[in-house]
Amino acid sequence: MIDQTSRLYLITAYCLVFLMAYIVPKGVAAWLYPTRRYLSCSGASQTSVILRNGPSISSARRWTASVSAESPSSTHRRPARPFFPIYYNDVYEVKLPKKHRFPMEKYGRVRQLVQQWLQNLPVDEQGVVNYEFRVSPLSSIDELTTTHDPAYVQRFLTGDQDERELRNVGFPWSQSNVDRSLSSTGGTVAAACAVVQARLRDPYGLHWGAHVAGGTHHAFYDRGEGFCVFSDMAVAANVVMKRYPDIVRRILFLDLDVHQGNGNALLFRDNDSVFTFSLHCSANYFSEKQNSDLDIELPPECSDETYLLTLKHWLNRIEREAEPFDLVFFQAGVDVLAQDRLGRMSLTPVGVQRRNQLVYEFCASQSLPLVICMGGGYPKNQDWMPTLVAHANVYYQAHQFLAAHYKSSMKEQAGQGTASVQNQKLGL
Repeated sequence: MIDQTSRLYLITAYCLVFLMAYIVPKGVAAWLYPTRRYLSCSGASQTSVILRNGPSISSARRWTASVSAESPSSTHRRPARPFFPIYYNDVYEVKLPKKHRFPMEKYGRVRQLVQQWLQNLPVDEQGVVNYEFRVSPLSSIDELTTTHDPAYVQRFLTGDQDERELRNVGFPWSQSNVDRSLSSTGGTVAAACAVVQARLRDPYGLHWGAHVAGGTHHAFYDRGEGFCVFSDMAVAANVVMKRYPDIVRRILFLDLDVHQGNGNALLFRDNDSVFTFSLHCSANYFSEKQNSDLDIELPPECSDETYLLTLKHWLNRIEREAEPFDLVFFQAGVDVLAQDRLGRMSLTPVGVQRRNQLVYEFCASQSLPLVICMGGGYPKNQDWMPTLVAHANVYYQAHQFLAAHYKSSMKEQAGQGTASVQNQKLGL
């Protein structure tokens, strides 16, 4: 028999065990890992937990649950061919003053290069990926004002801007530049919507979209900066979350331009639905630094090895520690090249290709829809080819990755089908 005193001691002990095992850790976790954190560090030395904790439905389950609800009779799990719409806006030509430092003609030349490479694929590689080149539509005012100040939008559309505003952006005002800016945003919005719709039709496939423009990550709520009038990625993110609220709830921005994505950092500073990650040069800020959710600074003249090890480290941590994402935007600036006129890093062309590969592997491993935006790239000494080829490789590599991933999936399914038939014959 246990006396009354011993029984009281046991009850107290059990309460202490429960307190230490459940309540205290949760309280400490809430203190250590708040809902939103801003981290900035150099290289891959940061070791604290960086992302949100808490229960969540996985992204893949959310997509499949939605399709099952819309199409109860759909039972197949075989993915369709990868869908890869490629939007371009070089049809909106802007005549800049002579010796202007912005390489406006690169957009058409990159698009033509990508088209040439894809058209010249071997016959057995043609048709594996369902890719289409589409002219970028003009973004609507309703789309723009999901993100930007309506008064600022109107001032830009009507040319009611002062010299300081125009100087900050870097372009003189013209109607042709209005069309170009609207299409630069509209193409990214269209690519994001197309990818979401493709994923809804085929939740088991890998479908990505691209824009041979955009990545204008220096635009703020009520002003532009650094060749950026509107933030196409931010507008696209807000539009898809508004149009598909049950499907797209969490978005990741992977900004790998040489400059910090300062505009996007500020635009989503108080929005937990979008996680902004910027990997950039520590010595290439041309305006006030903002706080992304995760800022990683790398030193000037950074080499392939340092850059790639750092990127891989943080992508691995995001995959391990983050709540699931429903959509990824990749700002694929190539101004990290050693040959870039405005960048201050020293990546080789091969290093940039390996960077792209890491991003594509990260998205494929989680079956994430992806939208690719062009970002910066500035030819040096009239030698355009390193910049053009690096930009074109971003899109060509994505196509080739999708093709290889699809072939691998089909081969794996065929092997599983053969094994299933053999098991049936053996009565297993």
